[in-house]
Amino acid sequence: MSDKRCRIVHVVYSFSIGGLENVIVQLINRLPEDAFEHVILSLTHISDFKDRITRPDVQFIALNKAPGHAIPLYPRIYKLLRELRPDVLHTCNLAALETVPLGWLARIPLRVHAEHGWDAYDLNGSNPRYRKLRKLYKPFVSHYVSVSEDLDRYLASAIGVPASRRSLIANGVDTECFVPATHAISIAGCPFKPGEHWVVGTVGRLQTVKNQPLLARAFVRLLQEHPEASERMRLVIIGEGPLRADIEQILAAAGCQHLAWMPGARSDVAEILRSLDCFALPSQIEGTSCTLQEAMACALPVVATAVGGTPALVEDGVTGYLVPPEDEASLANAIWAHYACPDVARQQGLIARQRALEGFALDGMVERYRSVFLQKMMKRSEPTKCAA
Repeated sequence: MSDKRCRIVHVVYSFSIGGLENVIVQLINRLPEDAFEHVILSLTHISDFKDRITRPDVQFIALNKAPGHAIPLYPRIYKLLRELRPDVLHTCNLAALETVPLGWLARIPLRVHAEHGWDAYDLNGSNPRYRKLRKLYKPFVSHYVSVSEDLDRYLASAIGVPASRRSLIANGVDTECFVPATHAISIAGCPFKPGEHWVVGTVGRLQTVKNQPLLARAFVRLLQEHPEASERMRLVIIGEGPLRADIEQILAAAGCQHLAWMPGARSDVAEILRSLDCFALPSQIEGTSCTLQEAMACALPVVATAVGGTPALVEDGVTGYLVPPEDEASLANAIWAHYACPDVARQQGLIARQRALEGFALDGMVERYRSVFLQKMMKRSEPTKCAA
């Protein structure tokens, strides 16, 4: 490998389907090959999601960490970092943050930490223990990246990170891949018929913070209040995770399981989004949701909980509807509004597409990361092999 390239080690808890992992894929595929080389270091496992990376020279390392703290792995991580000798350590979210002091000890010149969102055990950064940990690790982080305004404010006010050490870089979306449907689309395995059924759907890991059971309850409630909608309305939930049984139980208890399709994780998300009539995001908290951006790029009207960075993406009544978190009735009413007023829903979807074109440019996101990875290093006093 050419020593003129900037070597980045991306550290994640796991490398599987998810928003922050998708950002890493986008960066690796789009940052110039003659300027960057990449290593993905997963504290736990690496799934076949890695196949979305098109570059053949990426190194993948899975540490298969057992549940609990990563302290037993510290010697191995330190040794790996010394062997790899990266120019940039790029850690993502709290689980990976504890490796930053090891990067400092390994004399990695630039240590960039990115905050992509919250977990169920730390909604809005309210957990005092994790706030203390972030403050403890702060001296070892060279620069922070946040994906939404609320995360950026949190780093500034709660952690005390000065503006000179923070960059707000919203996630980007490939608006050439995620495009509006031009005709009715049939999805392999989907039992619902294009044009005959009206489909509301969501995409994401089935975990507490994404809160898909709320969407299932809202769907059931809507059909109970408007039984005539059962002839056409259908529910699609794409993703896999520990909440599957809860969602299935909600649907089964109401006798609605035949009106829903839950195929697990899929690689054809763009096509599935184009087959929907409405996109729902029932999360407890969000940073900048990649799937929400992708749905908007596909010209879908949106129904989403007004949490985290979502209100910065969705303009209530213009590109979709925002509802309070954990509010089953409001979510059901918003979905019904799209179903009952298709012309309004279609117009909101078109405006959402335009907002995506104007504000979610993938090339812009990649360029801002490139600037952080390279320009920040060039300002450092010690010599580096990285060049812009």
